[in-house]
Amino acid sequence: MQQRFLGGRGLKVSAVGFGCMGMSQSYGPNPGDRDAMIGLLRAAVDRGVTLFDTAEVYGPFDNEVLVGEALRPVREHVVIATKFGFTFDEDGRQTGLSSHPDSIRRAVDGSLRRLGVDTVDLLYQHRVDPQTPIEDVAGTVGELVADGKVRFFGLSEAGAATIRRAHGVHPVTALQSEYSLWWREPESEIVPTLAELQIGLVPFSPLGKGFLTGTVTADQQFATGDIRGIIPRFTAEARQANQAVVDLVRRVAADVHVTPAQIALAWLLAKQPWIVPIPGTRRLERLEENLGAADLTLPPQVLAQFDDASRRIPVQGERYPEQLQRLIDR
Repeated sequence: MQQRFLGGRGLKVSAVGFGCMGMSQSYGPNPGDRDAMIGLLRAAVDRGVTLFDTAEVYGPFDNEVLVGEALRPVREHVVIATKFGFTFDEDGRQTGLSSHPDSIRRAVDGSLRRLGVDTVDLLYQHRVDPQTPIEDVAGTVGELVADGKVRFFGLSEAGAATIRRAHGVHPVTALQSEYSLWWREPESEIVPTLAELQIGLVPFSPLGKGFLTGTVTADQQFATGDIRGIIPRFTAEARQANQAVVDLVRRVAADVHVTPAQIALAWLLAKQPWIVPIPGTRRLERLEENLGAADLTLPPQVLAQFDDASRRIPVQGERYPEQLQRLIDR
């Protein structure tokens, strides 16, 4: 597996990481075989993956425990990223946002305990908290770095102005945000800001929550608990309208003899050397397919034509329902 530096602060990771959220939530019934998920995470390590992404809110809490157990035997060989920023009630249900310094410290102590580690390699603010100045957030994380509890600071779904303010207090190593062939908004302002400040980009949902693989049909019924069932971009009408994106991906993939998933990931990897996508899966064959993208080199002419054709296709539907759309920093 090729390695990349996330930004300019020395954090070196595999070119393709592993998004672990789907092992605990968001894509229908959770896997019943916990040992199988642990085995899959360890199989990813065996195949060269070193960046694993989790969060306290995934589950909530269960995902960190799973990831910690799976990676404990190989702890010195991997980079574990987790996130803070949500509040929970006594039953563990997510209730809102908080990045108050005390909340950050409690969250990090909880993550360290659940992961079974002494240090969080990459700590993200999961969503920007409008009630807490980002300078206070960055300052608190800087103190945790000084205490040895955190190595690197990241943001998630933060706007360019917020990134700059945070970076002015404590260096931001990586931004995690959605970025793919059907969500290219980061290219207008976010990507240039990251390039200027030497901050890495970690795209989540790099396969459009499965849509870009061509396996989601216009008439598909999503299972209970599958977040795609409430996302406007995944209504039957939107899926039918957005099929043009999938058709393009399929054509280009066929031309270079790879799968749609591989071409979508290879496109991201070709955009910048400091981009590290984190596709998730519950299946070994999908893991191996995704990792195959790291070995692809798209001819410049193919990449340019693909890029231009993708930009010309209008994508229908918001990427989040209204209640979640409000959590995104602009």
